[in-house]
Amino acid sequence: MPVVNTRVLHGPPTGVQRYVSEILAAWPDSPPERITPPVALSRGLAGHAWEQFVLPARLRRSQLLWSPVHSGPLAWRNQVVTVHDVVPLDHPEWLNRRFARWYRFMLPRLVRRARHVIAISEFTRRRLIATCGLPVDRTSVIPCGVGEDFRPASAQAIEAARARLGLGRGRYLLALGSLEPRKNIPALLEAWQRARAQLPDDLVLVVAGAAGDPAVFGDAGLGAWPDGVLATGHIEDRDLPALYSGAEWSLCVSRYEGFGLTPLESMACGTPVIVSDIPVFNESVGEAGLRVDPHSPEAIAEGLRQALSGGGLRRELAARATERSARFCWRRSARATRDLLTRFA
Repeated sequence: MPVVNTRVLHGPPTGVQRYVSEILAAWPDSPPERITPPVALSRGLAGHAWEQFVLPARLRRSQLLWSPVHSGPLAWRNQVVTVHDVVPLDHPEWLNRRFARWYRFMLPRLVRRARHVIAISEFTRRRLIATCGLPVDRTSVIPCGVGEDFRPASAQAIEAARARLGLGRGRYLLALGSLEPRKNIPALLEAWQRARAQLPDDLVLVVAGAAGDPAVFGDAGLGAWPDGVLATGHIEDRDLPALYSGAEWSLCVSRYEGFGLTPLESMACGTPVIVSDIPVFNESVGEAGLRVDPHSPEAIAEGLRQALSGGGLRRELAARATERSARFCWRRSARATRDLLTRFA
């Protein structure tokens, strides 16, 4: 029976924590044993030391370890590693320098020593092969899923979430995600300012998410918030389906993603999305979203104008969104992960 490295679950709630929690909750039979450090030994240098030296000492000889978040003990070769993205190799300038330096050293060595590597998208798999020289046959793609809680919320649930978050009763666009460089929030804010005069008067832009952890990410480059923008900070999981459901559109104009979970969650709630025209969204969103060039604030602004211009575009993409998001299920992801680990146990 494999064991799973759950050090990451002590971290702040972000996409990788969601991935590990959902996979383990959806495991098709008895989930693997977890090995988790004390909270005090879970982060920073102490966390890396625990993972590199204490974790392998707790494993039985030849026991298979699954490290689900692109970090694991370099000395333990009987290991399957899940990689979510290769930002430290592709864009270290977006990260804290020390964090980037460690992962640029550790990640290529870890995946080359592991028995097998799971990528959460074909895009991430291709980048792993290109940057780390992995053989194709030592990699597999198992995509993320969409939780069962993500479905169109009732009017009462939307009203309650609006009240808790201070959103009022007007219409809103939603940009959900950590405030860190790759999320491209400055370009979105510039696009909002360019397009605002052509958008409905009662529309606001809701930017929902906490600031990225400075131990991990570089400066997001945010200045003062423009008029018509509401920054909510961190959103509790209980409010996410209602927040998505109440939005006119969800926006994800990231410059880079390893998968892109938030657009799919929005789509499952019946809200169409405006997303970056980047390769990973070909896999997840496909033709079910409105695509824009993330490097051009004017292109993003034009996407906003098109989305809010009336007509049947919103209705058409909302219908496609519901169908498309149904292809992604945590139960299928968990079963595929269990089956792959069984091959190596």
